Amino acid sequence: MASDVGRARRPTMADVAARAGVSLKTVSRVVNNAPHVQPELVERVLAAVAELGFRRNPQASSLRSGQPSATIGLLIEEIANPFYATIAGVVAEIARQNDTMLIIASSEEDPDREQQLLREMCTRRVDGLLVVPAGDDHAFLRAEIELGTPMVFLDRPAGGLIADTVLLDNRGGARDGMRRLLEAGHRRIGILLDSLGVYTMRERLDGAQDALAPAGVPYDTRLVRDGIRGPSAAARVVSEMLDRPDAPTAFFSLNNRITLGVIEELHRRGSDAALLGFDDFDMAGLVPYPLTVIAYDTRELARAAAELLFRRIEGDRSWPRTVVLPTELVARGLAPR
Repeated sequence: MASDVGRARRPTMADVAARAGVSLKTVSRVVNNAPHVQPELVERVLAAVAELGFRRNPQASSLRSGQPSATIGLLIEEIANPFYATIAGVVAEIARQNDTMLIIASSEEDPDREQQLLREMCTRRVDGLLVVPAGDDHAFLRAEIELGTPMVFLDRPAGGLIADTVLLDNRGGARDGMRRLLEAGHRRIGILLDSLGVYTMRERLDGAQDALAPAGVPYDTRLVRDGIRGPSAAARVVSEMLDRPDAPTAFFSLNNRITLGVIEELHRRGSDAALLGFDDFDMAGLVPYPLTVIAYDTRELARAAAELLFRRIEGDRSWPRTVVLPTELVARGLAPR
């Protein structure tokens, strides 16, 4: 996706025909497994295919059927998650506007599955890829990019690969939210997160730390709890922390599923601990507990990524760019009566 200078060109059937010394029709028959092709010709064509790295395009038949010939792939983490469902919906609409088919797959946060799915999409010769990364090594996609397949990574950057990226200001949003708690007088703030193996979690934790030093508050690892996978786990951790003599006076949850568990436990206890949560969520304004959320526009995240991908498909070969979208602090929940 950088400059065209020095870029390899994806080999075509015409290239295979020239290398094998056969007609284009013969190549077509071989790669489409047509019967009655002389074995010697099959061998020559397959040798040329292997040498050139040619892959047939299974979408090409759509030209004959009158269906849209362009196809893009979208790899997300979890289809059931409202965040990713919103992304998929926006991308589907933009793909429709561009007369393009959309293939959606879910990696389920599994780097091995992610690699398998991305390789399969490339084998299908998609015209472009939108990827929410699960792993941290995407160097295996470098050859595909050099062959001209546009890719845009969203929510998290690619690992080991220079590529277009659309991100949220995770670090800045967390810093601003933590600063709000500190300005309210809190000095013992419990921080709850999913996994430091996830880029967004690391950025959000770094942002929280950024706010501590200027306020003269030391970073206390005893107030940071990792490996919280959902609401029930978050509720248990909050219960444990509130039972300590030096209990936190505020909590910062680094994703919305953790926030739900924190709300449950604070409400159950009738606690007056403050709560800050990264990610807004449906019905947040109606939860029976006051909280502040770090909100952002998920639709804009998806729109920016999809539109950038289609600009690449249409021929934009400028240097890969990183787009960072802003966040904002929003008061949610219901104050106690």
